[in-house]
Amino acid sequence: MPTISTDDGQKLAYTEAGSGFPMIFVHEFAGDMRSWEPQLRFFARRYRCIAFNARGYPPSDVPREPGAYSQDRATDDIAAVLHGLGIARAHIVGLSMGAFAALHFGLRYPKLAASLVAAGVGYGAGSAEVRAKFRAEAEEIATAIRAEGMAKRALTYSRGPTRLQFLAKDPRGYAEFQSHLAEHSTEGSALTMLGIQRLRPNLFDLAEKFREMRVPSLIVAGDEDEPSLDPSLYLKRTIPSAGLVIFPRTGHAINLEEPDAFNRAVLDFVTLVETGRWTERDPATMTGAAMTVSPGVGARS
Repeated sequence: MPTISTDDGQKLAYTEAGSGFPMIFVHEFAGDMRSWEPQLRFFARRYRCIAFNARGYPPSDVPREPGAYSQDRATDDIAAVLHGLGIARAHIVGLSMGAFAALHFGLRYPKLAASLVAAGVGYGAGSAEVRAKFRAEAEEIATAIRAEGMAKRALTYSRGPTRLQFLAKDPRGYAEFQSHLAEHSTEGSALTMLGIQRLRPNLFDLAEKFREMRVPSLIVAGDEDEPSLDPSLYLKRTIPSAGLVIFPRTGHAINLEEPDAFNRAVLDFVTLVETGRWTERDPATMTGAAMTVSPGVGARS
């Protein structure tokens, strides 16, 4: 399998399909490049699609140093994929952990991002109480992964409250997801949970930076993915160029649980971006009033 090198010497394995404008897919904690197969098959008809395994996910390298795993590293690794493949700009599509990386990519590498899709994003973002609970949970999960091994722990992790919707809708697809998760590196998963998941910045603390970000952005959430709902609405309200899609009766692994709806939403979004029709939100829509127009405020022509 082909690889690219990061700036700190790690090898990231990737797969590629199709031709055209580049589209990069960034997976969640419980996924890997295989999680994007429904998207690669669909978008490769129109785009050059690249999915890669994050560090810690074989056949990508699994560095043993805890400092090799962080939100900044995850963000820089997206840039490394673009640079390694000679790509000047790309649409960036991320789920959960990958969506956090995509958003930070938009903040730090805006000239490289034609657009951002952040799906199932927001776990651990919120009040101090929410943050503390999430960090404690991440530590507990990392400890359990090391104690049990990923092959066993996958059976528990895959049955979290935001995964059961996938199981109910598509038992065959869920079984494949669970099987892939069980193949992940025990140490790589534990270090990812501790260094990237547990320590990533609170999205709500980045409001000023998000207000300044101008990369066209689509926020996607499932309405039964409770931890992502409030952060998704916050991102929609804060990023001037953001739109929000919420899928009904849907959990966390949106691209696998509802692949047709997810693909259509992303295709519609990138089509509007490419035709110059995805614009920033009109300030006239943000007055807080329901029916009256504030003096001096009118819709854009």
